[in-house]
Amino acid sequence: MNLHSARARTSLQDRRLAEHVDRLGLEHPPIDLASVDYTVRRPRLFNDRYGHVLDYMARVELEVDRNVLELTTLLPEPPEIDRRFYAEVWQPQEIRHGLILDALQVELGRPPAETDLSSVGVKVRILGALAHLPAFQDVCRMLYYLTGMATERSAVLAYNLLHRGVLDLGERAIARTVIAPIRRQEPGHYAFYQFSARALWDQLAGWQRWMVRRMRTMSFAPVGANNPAQAADFGDVMRALSIGAEPDDFATQISRVEAELLWAHRRGLRVPAYVARALREAVESAEARWAARPPDD
Repeated sequence: MNLHSARARTSLQDRRLAEHVDRLGLEHPPIDLASVDYTVRRPRLFNDRYGHVLDYMARVELEVDRNVLELTTLLPEPPEIDRRFYAEVWQPQEIRHGLILDALQVELGRPPAETDLSSVGVKVRILGALAHLPAFQDVCRMLYYLTGMATERSAVLAYNLLHRGVLDLGERAIARTVIAPIRRQEPGHYAFYQFSARALWDQLAGWQRWMVRRMRTMSFAPVGANNPAQAADFGDVMRALSIGAEPDDFATQISRVEAELLWAHRRGLRVPAYVARALREAVESAEARWAARPPDD
């Protein structure tokens, strides 16, 4: 591909991405709180089955405020389309998801989610300092897109399973006015990350690709699992949504594009080992915690 063709392709990609972000903002505004019906027919059963799932999802959605702080540290000079996406589309939508899910669990008699909205870790600060070098910022951007893809794909699958489970319980108001509107907005986020990741990967030099692979292998964690206790919480969510019995299948689904881009040179690799390992360990941690609880707990 000559230089002129490469520039034309990049211009077309930029235009399509901008159109996608515009469409997300126009067609999927934050969910109207007045549209939500919190009627639960069997609150005790609903709480026992999915209360801890709501708590985990609410916390993750609400903590996007901290995620934006991390992004502004990690990407000191992001492309304008990235800033528009996370500040004007993604953050407002996700915060509204978190508020709705948190209100639902409070309706069930549960305490509100405990969130960390302000801390930025040392590793992120170090990467942010290095990201002032444009070539290294591209590495950080790629890591951001990969994390976004895994996070949003996990959300799409989890909300689909939760919607099905809530309907099976007969809780149609919650399925129709809470879970369905939220799950409707997640695929657009995933599409943004996937499109961005594919475009940027084609532009990275060999050493940048090596760096992305190395850092991704070392840093991958399930969405919202920032410490061992939260990893076990994620394992509980997987079990409640009937994912825990087949964590490798879930790993394959959330990392398909990541495996395609980063590990194309390893023919036949269905899922990166670090993704499968992290999910299996989350399930094992949850099972160990359950086994250690007193019988009447």
